[in-house]
Amino acid sequence: MSIKFFDKLSQNFIELLNDKDDYNVIIVVENKGKSFTAHSNVLRYRSSYFRKELENIQPNENNVKTIIKSSISAQIFDIILKYIYGGIVNLEKVETRFIFDLMLAANEFELKELTNKLETLLVDTKASWLKTYFSFIYRTIFTENTFKKLENYCNDIIVKHPSLIFDSSDFESLPVSVLVSLLKRDDLQMEEVKIWEYVIKWGISKNPTLPTNLEEWSKENFLTLKTTLQQCLPLIRYFHISNAEIFDKILPYKKILDKQLWKDIIQHLAAPDRPVMSTILPVRSTLVTELPPRMEEPKGPFSTIISEEHAAEISSWIDRKTTTYPTSNIPYKFELILSGTRDGFAPQTFWNICHGYTNTVVIAKVKGTDEILGGYNPLAWDNSNHETSQWMETKDSFIFSLKNGNIQNSILSRVKNTQHGISNMSKCSQNKFGPHFGDFYLCSGKSDFTLDNRNYCNIKGDYYYKPVSTSYRFSIVNYEVFQTVRNLK
Repeated sequence: MSIKFFDKLSQNFIELLNDKDDYNVIIVVENKGKSFTAHSNVLRYRSSYFRKELENIQPNENNVKTIIKSSISAQIFDIILKYIYGGIVNLEKVETRFIFDLMLAANEFELKELTNKLETLLVDTKASWLKTYFSFIYRTIFTENTFKKLENYCNDIIVKHPSLIFDSSDFESLPVSVLVSLLKRDDLQMEEVKIWEYVIKWGISKNPTLPTNLEEWSKENFLTLKTTLQQCLPLIRYFHISNAEIFDKILPYKKILDKQLWKDIIQHLAAPDRPVMSTILPVRSTLVTELPPRMEEPKGPFSTIISEEHAAEISSWIDRKTTTYPTSNIPYKFELILSGTRDGFAPQTFWNICHGYTNTVVIAKVKGTDEILGGYNPLAWDNSNHETSQWMETKDSFIFSLKNGNIQNSILSRVKNTQHGISNMSKCSQNKFGPHFGDFYLCSGKSDFTLDNRNYCNIKGDYYYKPVSTSYRFSIVNYEVFQTVRNLK
């Protein structure tokens, strides 16, 4: 018989953490803005990450070792330390994004027990949030390839609506692990020949030196593509592709297939009842389902600033149409990511919430006028730049003013200097600058876009944009950020 007294043990170790007289480790976090003290023995035995880290650090003259983790926030690391020492994690009154970031930090520190618990918590209780921020989550979890529950959760959605990934602007940048995980699914809802075409497209994108004309490919070119796709090729269901599609789509690339496989494919076309040596994977199942909603269905209008007519006009600009889409046939769903009146007007809030999102529209309502200004960013907002802000190249971004009230006509201005289309601000600038479209950006010296008039439009900038107002600087009363998601058909 054993009697366990974990509560008291946990309390004593928390007291040890708070005792500042006997530490021999300093951990510096939050861009060197905050430091914590700890004990090497506790860290080493609770985390394999700290065991390896401490082995490679030389102590100072006081026998104290310093670990620098600038990317970790002080609030998150405080919880990590209390878990390491006391096995306690308090998640009361924290936002779901905080739980997600805590899970990432726990994984980085190789705290498997905590990582698994937080991942399960997200999947079991935070479905609405996961659907709302689906794109960001999907890209994030596959960089680590350790969050299997979240991976399966996301793939359960993707296989029903593969266009969310296969038709996305960043499809070609997907890690091979993402592609393989989808190809393994028997319920991937896509024609097999289409899957083949996307796999070929992805493989070629990884080898930009390959000739654009397939007739000019050498034996070495085909070998290069075959090597790139070595994990993907065995997962294609070749024996469930029609005869015509085999000759039209597979035959041109037969040199990347094993000789026996190609021989079996040809035999199967001529005599489908004869056995083959290659493995015949099952035909993918067909499901009839609807995409789970990414968020709770709104009870009111999708926006407090723009109308359906505005959304139709912006959609036509995204697709470079010369005429505006009718409101009955808007090809994009405008999914609200951030609302100033709901989430606050601090510049840092924008970077915290919108990090990782692509194809976004920023809308700002100018204070004291009828003006509605905005911009479209096809690229991903990135809050990870530590030292300097970084300009991103794009030919598809634009800024605009919308017809509204006394403003009789909308104005569209596409980017002129494509190398300076979007700016992802450095961490030291994110407390002042929000979304930045060349010469249209939101900025505040008071950490609130509504409290000063430092938001900016300049007629002489990259976009050659002429604001409706005669003032180049303005204050706002509200702003919203949407992700544009092409409607599924």
